[in-house]
Amino acid sequence: MKKLIGLIAIFQFVFISLMAQQSTWPPIDKSPMDMAYFPVSYPVLKIQDKATDPIIARVIYSRPQRSGRTIFGGLVKSGDVWRLGANEATEIEFYKTVHVDGKKVRSGRYTMYAIVNDNTWILIINKETDTWGSFKYDSKKDLLRVEVPVAKTDALVENLSMVFEKTSTGCNLNIAWENSKVSLPVTF
Repeated sequence: MKKLIGLIAIFQFVFISLMAQQSTWPPIDKSPMDMAYFPVSYPVLKIQDKATDPIIARVIYSRPQRSGRTIFGGLVKSGDVWRLGANEATEIEFYKTVHVDGKKVRSGRYTMYAIVNDNTWILIINKETDTWGSFKYDSKKDLLRVEVPVAKTDALVENLSMVFEKTSTGCNLNIAWENSKVSLPVTF
C-alpha cells in the first residue's frame, strides 16, 4: 500500500510539474524570427573557426506566412509604410561602412521599412531601433530611401524570405513574398 501511495504521489508531482511547465512557455509564434548574414555562410564558418571573411551585414526579421491570404494590395496596403515583416520591425546591422544607392551608411544597427506599390517598392533605412510594427514610424529619422523595381517570382513564396546574394561590388539583400521580389543593393 505504501508503494502504491508513493507511486501516486510521484505521478502527481510529475503531472503537476509538466502542467506548470506548459503554462509558463509561450506557444510557437506564427511568424517566427529569422536571421540572414552576409557573407551567407558566416554562421557555419564562425562555428568551424574558418571565418576568414569578416561579417558585413545581418538582417533580423519575422517571417509571416501567406496562408492563402492576398499579401500585396490586401494584407500589406499599397502606399502604406510596412514594417517589412511581422511583429517587431525588421532590423539591419552593418558591421562596416557601406553604400546603399550611392549613399554612405556607417556601421550600426537600423530599422527597415517598405512602402509597397505594384511596380516599385521604397525601401527605408531608419535610425530608430527596437520598435514594434510601424505604428511609431517617424520619417524624420530616415537615414535613406531607395526606390527599387519589383520582379515577379517563378514560384509562390509562402513565407516572407530575405537572403543576401554576393555581387561583383558587394551584395544584394533579396526580399521575396507571395509572387514579388525586390533587391536592396549594398556596395562596400
